[in-house]
Amino acid sequence: MEATDIALLEGSKTSHGEVANILSKFQERNSNSFTFPELDQNNGRLRLWKCLMRFLSAPLPEYLTKDILVSLRILSRDKQDINDIVNVQYVDLLLKHAGIVSQEEAIKRINENENFEVILEALKCLSNIVFNSPKAQRMCGTNNTMEGILFRLRTYRDRTIPDELKYFDMKMLFLITALHSDSRSLLKDELHGMTYLMELVDYEMKQALGDSESHGAVGGVASSLKLSNQQGLLLCEVLKVLFNICCKDKGLHLDEEAEAHGQRLVCILRDLLLATTSSPEKQLDLQNHTVNMLTAVPAPCLSVLVTPHPEKDNVENLIEYEGSNMEAIVVLLHILQSKLDVAEAAETQIQTEALAPVLTVLVECARNHRILRKFLRLQILPPLKETHRRPEEGNSLRNRLCRFLTSPNAHIKNLVAELLFILCKENVGRMIKYTGYGNAAGLLANRGLLAGRREDDEGPNYSSESEDSDTEEYKKYRHEMNPVTGCWEPPRTNPMEGMSEEQKEYEAVQLANLMAKLSSEGLVQPCRIGEDGRPEPVDHILQLQDELPRQQVRPPQSAEDDS
Repeated sequence: MEATDIALLEGSKTSHGEVANILSKFQERNSNSFTFPELDQNNGRLRLWKCLMRFLSAPLPEYLTKDILVSLRILSRDKQDINDIVNVQYVDLLLKHAGIVSQEEAIKRINENENFEVILEALKCLSNIVFNSPKAQRMCGTNNTMEGILFRLRTYRDRTIPDELKYFDMKMLFLITALHSDSRSLLKDELHGMTYLMELVDYEMKQALGDSESHGAVGGVASSLKLSNQQGLLLCEVLKVLFNICCKDKGLHLDEEAEAHGQRLVCILRDLLLATTSSPEKQLDLQNHTVNMLTAVPAPCLSVLVTPHPEKDNVENLIEYEGSNMEAIVVLLHILQSKLDVAEAAETQIQTEALAPVLTVLVECARNHRILRKFLRLQILPPLKETHRRPEEGNSLRNRLCRFLTSPNAHIKNLVAELLFILCKENVGRMIKYTGYGNAAGLLANRGLLAGRREDDEGPNYSSESEDSDTEEYKKYRHEMNPVTGCWEPPRTNPMEGMSEEQKEYEAVQLANLMAKLSSEGLVQPCRIGEDGRPEPVDHILQLQDELPRQQVRPPQSAEDDS
């Protein structure tokens, strides 16, 4: 904005028409701008803010109020000096124009006509300011901003409010709870935000079904849920707020109220997993936020992802297992497949962002719920048929996950290993059978299981019933499987066949010397399996000879030994 325009705005005799013309030119020139270097001169930025806020505090025609708010929205994109410019009076004035007031004030204004365009522009201004200003984050985290938004949220069903306004209400809540951590407990506990937010999701889902009187997500949506793109956007924003206020509540020991909230939330999330939107991109966004939210709910509540088998036989897309409907779990597996497509050739950060949430959910499902573990095992580690290929070769879920067992991405590698080990009921022999010792070595080393489990071969939290059923193909080659590579290998000729004892001794000495050289140069570190089941360095490679029998890899167990 030109210095002359700012001077005109500062003048007391400038007409509303002149103000509108100046603002119109500013908006046209800067509709896509995020910085305003021309305002660095003569304290222009602070002067322009003061002018616009002075106009906003006086009675104005609605068209001019909107123009001022649009200009403030553009101006508030610029982070420079905004923390010094913003004050309590400015924030309160914008909150008033956004209709975010105390409950008492909102009740007084309930019958007044609302200009949703003005409200929306004020909300957008506030969103920019909160995003860019730590001072504003603290203000909105401690004043009546969240209370005012929740009060308006409770009236959504009683009046027609534009979807975009609802979206920016939720965006404000998200920004406040994301950037001001103390506000999370206030929103959840004192303002009962979790209850109101779940009711909003429930209401939007009922609207999508065209039946505002149905039981909706509280009892599980019976029919296919089809959301508009606008509803999908709104629900994504609500899920982001819920994640912020729930991300610390993952304890296994829940009181009655927390368990009820958790189960209701998972029931809602299950319906959202199965929902469709008007565009594939919006459906992908909704699924991503739903999976993120599932990582924040208490693990005992994840059992609600599975519903009893319906009595009706004509339910579409039903996937039944042991009398339960597994549709939601199958969707999670489809999401895992699509994330693997993205992650396999991606950088570490992209791999983590893509795979960590869905893997975390599957790990918690498998660890805490027997029927989920059994179904996931059937899908990820079905009875072995492919015996002539290494576990990491191929395109099945087992193959694709095994490739990550040796990934340099430690976080994803550990999550994949944890999932596969739980699906094997923490049985070392079974893990080696499905992944190969070479792939499983990292997990076994971290857990002190390189020599196998010393007491029970399965974890303490699993039933003793067998879930394995070896195929005829596996039985045929089982005794010829290489436990290190995890696949059958053709018999090889003995390279020492025909050698004399002197030749064998010479080759052994040569090998020992080469290994000693590599060790002395720091290229390799010879290790043995210690008493704790973890690798332990040795001073000389000849020490390995003393305990050679104890260091051998056990072959995978047969199905008959898996119970």
